[in-house]
Amino acid sequence: MRHVIALDVGGTGMKAALVGADGTLLYEARRATGRERGADAVVETILGFAAELYAYGRREYGAGAVAAGVAVPGIVDPDTGTAVYAANLGWRDVPLRALLSERLGGLPVALGHDVRAGGLAEGRVGAGRGADRFLFVPLGTGIAGAIGIAGTIEAGAHGYAGEIGHIVVRPGGPECGCGQRGCLETLASAAAVSRAWAAASGDPEADAADCAKAVESADPAAERVWREAVGALADGLVTALTLLDPRTLIIGGGLAEAGDTLFTPLRAAVEERVTFQRLPAIVPAALGDTAGCLGAGLLAWDLLSRPHASPSAASEVSA
Repeated sequence: MRHVIALDVGGTGMKAALVGADGTLLYEARRATGRERGADAVVETILGFAAELYAYGRREYGAGAVAAGVAVPGIVDPDTGTAVYAANLGWRDVPLRALLSERLGGLPVALGHDVRAGGLAEGRVGAGRGADRFLFVPLGTGIAGAIGIAGTIEAGAHGYAGEIGHIVVRPGGPECGCGQRGCLETLASAAAVSRAWAAASGDPEADAADCAKAVESADPAAERVWREAVGALADGLVTALTLLDPRTLIIGGGLAEAGDTLFTPLRAAVEERVTFQRLPAIVPAALGDTAGCLGAGLLAWDLLSRPHASPSAASEVSA
C-alpha cells in the first residue's frame, strides 16, 4: 500500500504516522522530543524516528514510504527546507529537509509549519471541509493561526501569515515574548488563563482546565477570569475576520477542550462586536492533536503531485 511518512515535532513530544493516499492514518507512534539534550540531539531523534517509520512501512506493506512530510514549530522556510528558528527546540537554520531526505535515501521531503500543517488537515478533512475560506486558531501555550484558501494555507510573503496571537488587543497590557505588550496570546491562550486562574484561586498548580471546571460550577472568580479571556479572544478574532472574511472560524488547542463553556460565550462575544462584518460559523476543531501529523502527511502527498517531485522510494535506509 502506497503511503508517506508524517512527523509533527513539538516542544515535548513528536507524533508520527504512516498516511495513505486517502488520508488514512495507517500507523501511529509517539516519542519524546528530548529537547533538554540539545538541538543536535533533537534533530538526530527526528531522523532516526523517520528511518524507523520507513523500515516499518517496508516490513508491513511490502515497500517503504514514497515521501515524507515534517511539521515543526517556530519560523520555517518551506522553499529552502530550513527550520529557521524555534525557541523551544533551541535550533537555528537547520536544513531539515535535506537531512531527512539524505537519511531516507533521497526520498522527497516536505517541510512545513506545525500550525499551518494542522490548519491544512482541518481544512481538507476536518472541521473546515467544504469551506473555501477558513481561519484555524489553536489556543495552546500561545495562539497562532492558519489562513485557509481553497484547500491551501496562505503562508504570506515571508512565512509569517496568521500570527493572530500577536495582535495587540490590550495596549499597555502584559508583556509578550515578542516584545510588545497586550498581545492576544498574553491574555487568551491556555497558558494565559492558567496563569490568571492560578493567581485568582491561590493555587499555583491550577490550570485552564481547572478554571473551566470552576466556571461550570459558577465560581465568581473563575467566571471573571474566563470572561476577561473570552473578551480578549473575541476582540482578536473580530480583527482577524474583518481582515480575512473567513466563512468558517475553527478553534482548536487545549482551551477548546472546554467545549460549550468556551464556545457559547465566545460566539456571543464575537456577535456583539461585529457591525458590518459577516459572522462566520465558529466551530471546534475536529482532529485534535493528530491535526499536525495528518497535515504533514498531506504536505508529503502534495509534494508528490508536483511535476518535479520524484516518487521513487529509497532502496536502503539505515535506522
